[in-house]
Amino acid sequence: MEVNDALVQQLADLARLEFNEQEKTAIRGDLQRMITFVEKLNELDTTDVKPLLHLTADYNVFREDKVTTTITREEGLQNAPAATSEYFEVPKVIKK
Repeated sequence: MEVNDALVQQLADLARLEFNEQEKTAIRGDLQRMITFVEKLNELDTTDVKPLLHLTADYNVFREDKVTTTITREEGLQNAPAATSEYFEVPKVIKK
């Protein structure tokens, strides 16, 4: 497939993009390289290759659900700029 100015302009119109001549030349070259790469991949014999749905054979791998120690409320509030004994104090953001 040959990438020409008409194809670049059609794609630009569809994407609602505007390019100057220098950008069109660069894009035409990039598109041609991509199409050449895909055409090269199409030469491969993939008759015995199963479709790849996932990159690994792992399925829903989760970490083990264990109870672990966490920081205490006091440790969590110790660096707060303003706090009560139980909560962070923040400025009021909703006005009546």
